Amino acid sequence: MQLTINGVNFPGSTFCRPDGSMMDNVHVGVQVRSEPAFMVRADATDAKWVLEIDVVGANEGVDFRGPAVQGKRGERFIYLTWGNLTLGHFEMFRRAKLMLNRIDPDIIASAIGSGGLAATVELTDARGGPRCARVDPPAVRWSAASTT
Repeated sequence: MQLTINGVNFPGSTFCRPDGSMMDNVHVGVQVRSEPAFMVRADATDAKWVLEIDVVGANEGVDFRGPAVQGKRGERFIYLTWGNLTLGHFEMFRRAKLMLNRIDPDIIASAIGSGGLAATVELTDARGGPRCARVDPPAVRWSAASTT
């Protein structure tokens, strides 16, 4: 199945850490296995990440698999990873978790039928910085999506 993550409301490409250190080339991307991928500068107006995930039915319920799927069974998620890009080196400083196990089962059933699942994610947190930690509604909106 195709998972499309639409990033909106970017926080900007500069960020001051709590220790006072400044980052001036902040990017966000999807973590694939242990590496950042599909990086987008954090002052973009929007971004779209398209990932392939497998939805596997089992006696214990639906499970998700794929190179970008993290976590153990029953707690699967996708990481959006934030970092400063300097001379080709990505220094990760925050990650946001898009929890797959928190998606409404009716949306998952519709997504299986349509072949696509979509998430729209607000990338700026309440303090104006890059969103991190577990992302729950209304900061993420899940829906089934057509892949045609």
